[in-house]
Amino acid sequence: MIKPEMVTTNFDLTGYRIVESLGIVRGIIVRSRGIGGNMVGGFMTIFGGKSVIYSNMCETARQHAYDAMIEHAAERGANAVIGFRYDATELMAGLTEVLAYGTACKVEKI
Repeated sequence: MIKPEMVTTNFDLTGYRIVESLGIVRGIIVRSRGIGGNMVGGFMTIFGGKSVIYSNMCETARQHAYDAMIEHAAERGANAVIGFRYDATELMAGLTEVLAYGTACKVEKI
């Protein structure tokens, strides 16, 4: 498994040299809000304040997409991911795709 410190939004990894680029890797997750989450979340929007339910749902979706990307990179033989990014698209009301992507690399310590 690739260690968290070996994933960066930069296009290089400080202290390491890229020895091989293995291409784009990605993790995609599609999440829908359940009826209970919609009801409680709806009440939160009426009364204002931080929506813990939606925040937790978004964080969980990001984590699952990130984990899938790391798994994809490891399958390719990578020990690092550079240029890491997230993207999200609302496919329809209540249905969102979260994408984690970057470039899988083999790196060695300088």
